[in-house]
Amino acid sequence: MKYITEYRDPILAKHYVREIRRITTRSWNIMEVCGGQTHGLVKFGIMDILPKEISMIHGPGCPVCVTPLNLIDKAIYLAVDRSVTLCSFGDMLRVPGSDQSLLDAKAKGADVRILYSPLEAVQIAYANPEKEVVFFAVGFETTAPANALAVLQAAHLELDNFSILSSHVLVPPAIEAIMSDPDCKVDGFLGAGHVCSIMGTEEYLPIVAKYHVPIVVTGFEPIDLLQGILMVVSQLEAGTAKLENQYARIVKSAGNQAAQKAIDQVFEVTARNWRGIGNIPYSGYNIKQKHQKFDADKKFNVDLVPARESELCIAGQILKGLKKPHECPAFGKQCNPENPLGAPMVSSEGACAAYFHFSN
Repeated sequence: MKYITEYRDPILAKHYVREIRRITTRSWNIMEVCGGQTHGLVKFGIMDILPKEISMIHGPGCPVCVTPLNLIDKAIYLAVDRSVTLCSFGDMLRVPGSDQSLLDAKAKGADVRILYSPLEAVQIAYANPEKEVVFFAVGFETTAPANALAVLQAAHLELDNFSILSSHVLVPPAIEAIMSDPDCKVDGFLGAGHVCSIMGTEEYLPIVAKYHVPIVVTGFEPIDLLQGILMVVSQLEAGTAKLENQYARIVKSAGNQAAQKAIDQVFEVTARNWRGIGNIPYSGYNIKQKHQKFDADKKFNVDLVPARESELCIAGQILKGLKKPHECPAFGKQCNPENPLGAPMVSSEGACAAYFHFSN
């Protein structure tokens, strides 16, 4: 299959590993921002074949994992107490809230539905005008265009019974928050290719200049990841810091301008609380005032008491790249995919899930 088999070429993979080994003269810490990249690194055993001097640090690149606990509680409240039809991507259903997950609520009779697109939720609302339909809009910039289009379609259909609960987070502010942390040990970044396919690469230039840190935008296949690591190490060994694009077959510097236009019509940038990390300025999307009738937060005026995280879960330290999943005392014991204490164990992009399923 084009763009799959050639990016899993074992001969080319060995070549990149040899090159990384050849040029590496000292220890470097490289953070892959995206959870999909984390899964690729663990699933394909890439971290096991890198030289011992290269340490891969797993970043907060899983939007499900960083969705605040109180927002999950809001979604559960809307489904259970307000009897809305709560629609979501499948990843969110098993993420634990304070007392239960959306899947638990569904098992108890709440109308919780797994969808592949927010536009399906618009269709449900159109077909059931007597029923309030809420789509739990979680994701990075990657899923924002589809959620924006859902709002625009609902406006076109003049629906009064559709809204979205927005939990969009943005990658560049998260990278800056990581670099400004005094405990940060990151020397270079693998940028998230799917995000840059929407937003382009220019947002990363100020971060590269301010922190003198290499950022290489990469894909998710083994060859993508190995070539990206080689490009980062090459910069670090040369003492340079540039923005480079390994994923040029997909990512263009200007991104997808039609998608950006849809986002700009519906959303505006706001501060966002990241689960396990805290508040990051300018790191999320809220619905603009002109489309506030589709903002579930405003529509239902939900104000819940902030919930406490599990005392056993160290997801925050994992999301900041300070610890690896296997360093958590609850990993694989009190916390597993069937009984997750935190979102990284249940999300398809979560670092803990990657280690549980693919790491020895």
